[in-house]
Amino acid sequence: MDLGDCYRLLGLRSGASFADIKSSYRRLAQQYHPDINPHDIRAKDKFIALTEAYKVLLTVVPFEDIAPQSSNVSISGRNATQPTRPKKAPTTTTVTAEKPPTPKPPTTPKPPNLAEIEQRLKWKTYEQLQRFLKERRFPQAIALVEALAARLPTDTEVRQWQAIAYQIWGRALISENQLLKARIYLKKALKTDPNNKALSIEVQRDFEKLEQLY
Repeated sequence: MDLGDCYRLLGLRSGASFADIKSSYRRLAQQYHPDINPHDIRAKDKFIALTEAYKVLLTVVPFEDIAPQSSNVSISGRNATQPTRPKKAPTTTTVTAEKPPTPKPPTTPKPPNLAEIEQRLKWKTYEQLQRFLKERRFPQAIALVEALAARLPTDTEVRQWQAIAYQIWGRALISENQLLKARIYLKKALKTDPNNKALSIEVQRDFEKLEQLY
């Protein structure tokens, strides 16, 4: 995704300030968040694209600069604190001009902690996932956890949540006698988190129940 696309996704002109980027992202992310649009796949895709564009722009657009305070000390104030020296007879001296202080280079502000933002979104999504599963809104739960897995593909916990959601829906499909569809989601549960021994045992029991119903 190039910078032009990132600005266009956020509804901004190229070269927009950090404050404008942040404000536009917050507004659009709230509008298209999966929690607000649980049945809208387009809104989910839009939310993911907005977040990716925001992350790209954060790497190239600095925070708003704040003018550094002057560190110069007034000569009169400095001289006022000097002790009074006794007068001496005039002598020939060489006066050396005082060098001005070397200005310090401006510090580069650190970008926001993206990992912290991702974690807040992750756990907010987890709470919504738990509500969907409790209310037996399985299609919405699957869509939500799959979107989170696409955003955090290397997160072990998210992969476990995804596999468990598949297994719970597969079990519910068995009770509804949708056996072929149940088998599909049970297999997806094993494939998503193959190293989860506890989940494997539960899925194996579900497969045994399936065989009894065939």
